[in-house]
Amino acid sequence: MKKLFTSAIAIIVLVFSAVGHAQTKSPKLENSLLWEVSGNGLEKPSYLYGTIHMICGSDFFLLEKTKKAFGTANKLVLEINMADAAEMTTMQKMAMGKEPLSKLLNPTQLSQLDAILKKTTGMTVQQVDSFSLITVMSLISMKSFGCADTKFYEMEFIEMAKKRNMQIGGLETVKAQFSIFENAYTNDEMITLLSDSDQDETTKLVTEYKAENIESLYDIITDKKVTSEKTKKMILDARNLNWVNEMPEMMKNESVFFAVGSAHLGGEFGVINLLRKAGYSVKPVMN
Repeated sequence: MKKLFTSAIAIIVLVFSAVGHAQTKSPKLENSLLWEVSGNGLEKPSYLYGTIHMICGSDFFLLEKTKKAFGTANKLVLEINMADAAEMTTMQKMAMGKEPLSKLLNPTQLSQLDAILKKTTGMTVQQVDSFSLITVMSLISMKSFGCADTKFYEMEFIEMAKKRNMQIGGLETVKAQFSIFENAYTNDEMITLLSDSDQDETTKLVTEYKAENIESLYDIITDKKVTSEKTKKMILDARNLNWVNEMPEMMKNESVFFAVGSAHLGGEFGVINLLRKAGYSVKPVMN
């Protein structure tokens, strides 16, 4: 059960790594993972932080500016409220496929998936037959980090929030997120994404993340070869718009620390630009 729980949690990495099509119309953003949101009637500033979701323990970091901002906030809001036991139970259940992969995929797709799994994880398709393709992708993504000791930013923030007795919330539900991913990709597109998993690319991603270079991160993540415009709109744009509709009420009367995948910060329809268009002042918090 512990392994299944870890696998289910790892699905969140998809929010960060499986999107496509860059947008370059928006102004260049400064190098910072932390942004202050103020103005437009807010009583206190709130904060927006970009995570990489999962990272090797040796690469994990939280700068003083982030700790300070977190310390002034009254509430933590993640993409999904991973402190909610009911949500985690739902995530564990949805990590399992609606039907075995051996029935979902045709022989060619099964053969391709088996080869990818053997190469990246040392597992066979028979060993993951009961999992969903999304769960399989998360397992392969975990392996691309090349370490056994992984940390999840969301879980670290949750532990910090619990120590301060902070309220914890989410911008969307597990069911909503899974539904988006299931409808965003065809089986062939998902297998293509799995075959493109590359440890060198992950290493580059981590390097840029540690440099807080969200423009570079966005360029790496938004690769036109990865997926279609339709998928990009479902994975990023539509969700960003939904979140920005939810955020004003959440931060109206209290300071909120929002932590979402870094891919959601940049781009013309990124959370930063959407908040600015909604009338808020969104400024980088520099080191």
